[in-house]
Amino acid sequence: MKTVRVVAAVIHDKDRIFATQRGYGEYKDGWEFPGGKIEEGETPEQALKREIMEELDTEITVGELIDTIEYDYPNFHLSMDCFWCELVSGDLTLKEHEAAKWLDKNNLGSVSWLPADITLIDKIKAVLK
Repeated sequence: MKTVRVVAAVIHDKDRIFATQRGYGEYKDGWEFPGGKIEEGETPEQALKREIMEELDTEITVGELIDTIEYDYPNFHLSMDCFWCELVSGDLTLKEHEAAKWLDKNNLGSVSWLPADITLIDKIKAVLK
């Protein structure tokens, strides 16, 4: 099975987390943490900064690694490095996503997370106030 290496930004602002809804592909309409594939020669942190600039026209700082999620989808294995991130500049303009929401600890479960992303929710809840 093919392995796809990606990075995801858990963008937080005080006690809220930014979530995006996929606007394309097989998993269209599922909710996820924004990010994307790591290109050859990039560190995960560099890939994440690039992807967020491309997808959301926003600059972020990449903080601590929360977890690396290993998940088997039907057609590929996903290896996703998930980092705490903060906004530096930009307006979180949706270029590839259908929708986005700021979610707090009480409504993190209010969206239909993609299977790999939902595995991170308990770890995020444990940190949020």
